[in-house]
Amino acid sequence: MCESLSTQFDSIPEKRKEILEKITAYIQQRKDSNKPISLVYICTHNARRSFFGQIWAQTAASFYGIDNCTTYSGGMEVTRCHPNAINALQNQGFEAHRSSDSTNPLYEINYGGNDNLLCFSKLFNDSRNPAQDFAAIMVCSDAETNCPFIPEAALRISTTYYDPKEFDGTPLEEEKYLERANQIALECLYVFSNVN
Repeated sequence: MCESLSTQFDSIPEKRKEILEKITAYIQQRKDSNKPISLVYICTHNARRSFFGQIWAQTAASFYGIDNCTTYSGGMEVTRCHPNAINALQNQGFEAHRSSDSTNPLYEINYGGNDNLLCFSKLFNDSRNPAQDFAAIMVCSDAETNCPFIPEAALRISTTYYDPKEFDGTPLEEEKYLERANQIALECLYVFSNVN
């Protein structure tokens, strides 16, 4: 899927590319300085878009051979990784294994070979996320508004995406989740494709 999406960068609007290139510049600066690259994708509920960002940014880093990059996600509230988001990821070709049965289950998402991410809903400042020297990437307008300051973030940038949640329980549910997952995938790949 990465190869297919990487031929579609021309479909990203120029104004959107200007925002994404700020993330590329941050990654490039960290890479050039031989410093760890930590990206935290933040959304209000850490249930959908933030997981798409975390998983696709890690996948893009791996696809383009950008070492020393680790991606995370978090929210303003703890909820759960929504099943529709997991379904969209599986439709994109990821393997997802639910490894707990709690109300906030753990999912192991395989993004290639033996490489897995452990995904579950948590606050953006959870102890498992970096506490300093990271890029905070805001993927929803609520988080952008309600979390105007993130202590110790080296970069805070807004890349808001429409929420597929509004289509839950409708005939368009699967289509809209996949549409959003594909948009985030395309943009993450674009960011990493420009790192030298």
